[in-house]
Amino acid sequence: MFTPLAKTQLQRFYLRWFTPVVEIELCGHATLAAAHFLLTTGAVTANKIEFLTKSGTLTAKRVDALTKLEKSNISNGKMEEGFPIELDLPATMVSECGLEEIPPITKTLNGASIVNVKKTSGGDLIVELSSGKIISDIEPQLDEVRKWPERGIIITGPAPPESAFDIFSRFFAPNIGIDEDPVCGSAHCALAPYWSKKLHKKDLIAYMASPRGGRLDLHLDEDTQRVLIRGEAVTVMQDGINITDA
Repeated sequence: MFTPLAKTQLQRFYLRWFTPVVEIELCGHATLAAAHFLLTTGAVTANKIEFLTKSGTLTAKRVDALTKLEKSNISNGKMEEGFPIELDLPATMVSECGLEEIPPITKTLNGASIVNVKKTSGGDLIVELSSGKIISDIEPQLDEVRKWPERGIIITGPAPPESAFDIFSRFFAPNIGIDEDPVCGSAHCALAPYWSKKLHKKDLIAYMASPRGGRLDLHLDEDTQRVLIRGEAVTVMQDGINITDA
């Protein structure tokens, strides 16, 4: 849900996110969708948008140069689909997880081999598994996850060597009404610093190995503790409502 701050500030919007059961602090793909809508409908004519949120000020910008055709479309109140958008989001702190804080993860993940367990400042667990292949195939016991006090569980691992990616991941959060998030930007605000430290890389190509799947291009700015996430959005449905004075 987003609203403009004022008629004179059409590049700045309030933005909030809701799951079916609760309001959340940050949602990457919904921010991407909001930016995509504003850019493609002509609601904004600049390439950069600011969103004021519970997680602070977030920015979204179109990252490639505009073609003459696209500039023409903007002047006609419409921008072409299929362009990359870069989100500037706060990095999520990752910390050690004491043994007493770790729920029965092995049972929940059907005996998968666990390499490491961390917790995030956002209330999730990060569980590193030995390979991306395991992550793609795993079917966690969500009823067990619902018993945990944590918001959700991020499972992650190194991407298969033959792939074009650095890391694989999935995100399950049934406690907030999301059994599995197909592509989760906010999870990568924690995964970027986690894997950047392990792989000694600031730029990562990530793949969400959900049944739908999705690619995210990540950059960690260690100085500002921000994560830049690039992705694309496509409009799949469009409708409208007419509001008249009573």
